[in-house]
Amino acid sequence: MAAVENNVIRSQERVKKLQGVALFWAVVWARAYPRIIGALRQKSWLFFETVFPLLGVIGYIYVYRAVNAPQEYIGFVVLGGAMTAFWLNVLWSMASQLYWDKEDGNLEIYVLCPAPMMAILVGMAIGGMIMSATRAVVIIVVCSLAFGVVYSVGSIPTLIAVFLLTMIALYGMGMMFASVFLASGREAWHIANLLQEPIYLVSGFYFPVRALGTFVAAAASLVPLTMGMDGMRQLLFPSNQATGLMPVELEVVLLILLSVLFIGGAYFALRKLEQIGRREGRLIERRR
Repeated sequence: MAAVENNVIRSQERVKKLQGVALFWAVVWARAYPRIIGALRQKSWLFFETVFPLLGVIGYIYVYRAVNAPQEYIGFVVLGGAMTAFWLNVLWSMASQLYWDKEDGNLEIYVLCPAPMMAILVGMAIGGMIMSATRAVVIIVVCSLAFGVVYSVGSIPTLIAVFLLTMIALYGMGMMFASVFLASGREAWHIANLLQEPIYLVSGFYFPVRALGTFVAAAASLVPLTMGMDGMRQLLFPSNQATGLMPVELEVVLLILLSVLFIGGAYFALRKLEQIGRREGRLIERRR
């Protein structure tokens, strides 16, 4: 009994030492850890999640080959197929995660623990981003080698900046949607299904989004993937900059604004949920 009490005291001392920024980043790593390590432990999951998605991308490639499309369009498909990994991760492992945690009984633990909820969401985002990168890299490497895709990077720092800003804005949107989906209750599953396929179309995963027209493409730019993929395509295939939606520099500025908007929206959405929880004793929709 004395040994147990000593362990409890030491644990409490360690918890007290972690405050402020130190506590925040400790929670981020703790939440990201199972997504990073868990993906490597499930060998079958790693196989199915990386090999099977290749089939859909290869199908689009053969469609473009059948209609004698320019070689750059095959590169568009490869990049779009790689980015689907991040979109699906945001939709199912970010936006829907708090609702699933509620169903599994983990949400109460998140709320009761001293860790900030924002740190938990950031940890989910970082872990999910690294987990999805495995599938994205496999798609790019295999399809590029198999179909002879040639990249001509105009500016590597700009390309890295566009990709990172796209990820920050995209996962910020997922963090905001996590609160929205949780508040919607059982409708979260239907909302996720509703958003999955239409985003493939309006964001131009497999074709230049400019083909949809100026107004549709501008509306689709609210999804960070739209401008992110458009910017990366312009940088990777400079000969096709005429198909771009807008200049890359402007897309970088807009991605920064979207990052601030979605991360700020995620913070205020969580605050709103906490206020509802304190005032009404609920974190989901009112039962009828």
